[in-house]
Amino acid sequence: MAAVSPPADASPFASREKIAERLLDASAKHSFDPDTELDWDAPFEEGKWFWPPELCSLYDTPLWKHMSQEQQIELSRHEAASLASVGIWFEIILMQLLLRHAYDLDPTSGHVRYALTEIADECRHSKMFARLVTRLGTPVYRPSRMDHNLGRVLKTVSTTPGAFTGTLLAEEILDWMQRLTFPDERIQPLTRGVTRIHVVEESRHIRYAREELARQMRTAPRWEINLTRFASGQGAKVIARSLISPRVYTAVGLDPAYAAELARTSPHRRDVMRQSAARLMEFLKEIGMLRGPALPLWRSSGLLG
Repeated sequence: MAAVSPPADASPFASREKIAERLLDASAKHSFDPDTELDWDAPFEEGKWFWPPELCSLYDTPLWKHMSQEQQIELSRHEAASLASVGIWFEIILMQLLLRHAYDLDPTSGHVRYALTEIADECRHSKMFARLVTRLGTPVYRPSRMDHNLGRVLKTVSTTPGAFTGTLLAEEILDWMQRLTFPDERIQPLTRGVTRIHVVEESRHIRYAREELARQMRTAPRWEINLTRFASGQGAKVIARSLISPRVYTAVGLDPAYAAELARTSPHRRDVMRQSAARLMEFLKEIGMLRGPALPLWRSSGLLG
């Protein structure tokens, strides 16, 4: 008797294609042009925050309690700009990682077509963030020279599962914060509009990265998984410490070293960072990323409860 072949959709790659087609359909229905979707010329509203105060790095510290509300709001403006500036850095790294992923794959597959669609999304997001920083009237807050160069190394030598782990670290932390921002009526309408667009489109990117990372963790060789655990743990530290530049404190008249140390040791800030990554850490535990000798690296990032 001839062997019975499995159904055509039984392979993991068929599942990958089905997911890609669904994501392509969602992209066609729910994508935005920030240049026309947002009112970039509307004046900022008096007394409104640029970022939720509870998400500001100094919230609930002794220094925060001695700042005037005007200074607190000004700090929220600079922290929103820092997150947008670092977001551009993240997006540029992500686009390079996606292109590397697609390089050896079938360019006619839905999986690669979605990767290219996501790259197009990230191009728009980077331009949107750059325009937001310009509109906020702040400096461009870049990561430290060391972290900038670490990012160059990580994006160059990253394994495929490492690329998708890094993608999720950058996207899910910001996504959690932005989901609290866009419905908040205390926040400037422009910030809310930018975060709303980003949340809607990033939800597809997160689904794509989670599905592919889970698949890679099942199929990658052991050496690659072990390397990914170490490199991604280091990446988690870089991402967590790069979100808010110490230069934002100088911009609002604070001592940057003192303010940065208060933010680093703040119980509230630590709780915010753990909450922002809680769902992701649970997922990474489930697929076997958070184990072995690399676990202390992950704990030192401040993202793992």
